[in-house]
Amino acid sequence: MKRKLEISELIFKILSYLFLTVFAICCLYPFLYAIFSAISGREAVEVGQVVLFPKDIQFEAFKSMFTNNMFWNSYTNTLFITFYGTLWAMGVAILGGYALSKKRLLFRKTFNFFLVFTMWFSAGIIPQYRNYLNTQEVFSDLGITDDKWLIVIAMGMAAMNIILLRNAFEGVPSEIEEAAIVDGATEMQVLTNVYIPMSKSTIATVALFFAISRWNGYFWARRMITNSNEHPLQVFIRLQLENFKDSDQMAGWNKPYAADSAIYALIVCAIIPILIIYPFIQKYFAKGVNMGGVKE
Repeated sequence: MKRKLEISELIFKILSYLFLTVFAICCLYPFLYAIFSAISGREAVEVGQVVLFPKDIQFEAFKSMFTNNMFWNSYTNTLFITFYGTLWAMGVAILGGYALSKKRLLFRKTFNFFLVFTMWFSAGIIPQYRNYLNTQEVFSDLGITDDKWLIVIAMGMAAMNIILLRNAFEGVPSEIEEAAIVDGATEMQVLTNVYIPMSKSTIATVALFFAISRWNGYFWARRMITNSNEHPLQVFIRLQLENFKDSDQMAGWNKPYAADSAIYALIVCAIIPILIIYPFIQKYFAKGVNMGGVKE
């Protein structure tokens, strides 16, 4: 038999649900507005008639993007950076977190201190920029001219994610590792067959963090990638926005959709892959952060 709620509890629940509903609407509305503006007619968008529903529905903005070769080229570049960047960063983070979780590691406390120190005091943009330039010179000497690899390799370190994995690995019972070693497992086998399977939630969460940061990466890609054919999607969107805001280039605009509709269509196309992936990883999210964020 359910206990009857007191007046104060009932008021609290009503206010909580009301607040969460309003908050969810505030989070969802910008995405819906982008979709509505992308498929609305030119006049409706330019005069601000699109508020809750699309008007004069058309799909020419999406059609113009899908027939733009540079759009697909930038999309491919973003998939490349996201896929290989996430793989590289996860490899660095897993190996770093595993090593730092071992008490037998020489100078373990010192390494952990310097790792956390980088979170307290950042070197700043200028030293980081110089680091990218030096890395670019090394790649050039090795014959690597594709600057996408620079973004993949140079952004492979994230102190917070290494700490999350380190804490998750420290939560694995040492008895399981000892049993694996007794059975003849090597260090790498212990990592791949014991630690990684028992830390799947944290690994999935960290992989999501890396993937989103690579997918949304803009600043360093804009600064370091000079070849327009290698620009990722976020840089392409920014360049398109700059073109659409140029009055000289927009003087002869005679499309059935507004320039803003084209930008909103790009934004929607950039968000959809993350929306598809996120529900599959969401079930690991809270558990992974709790496992990696709390040190016993």
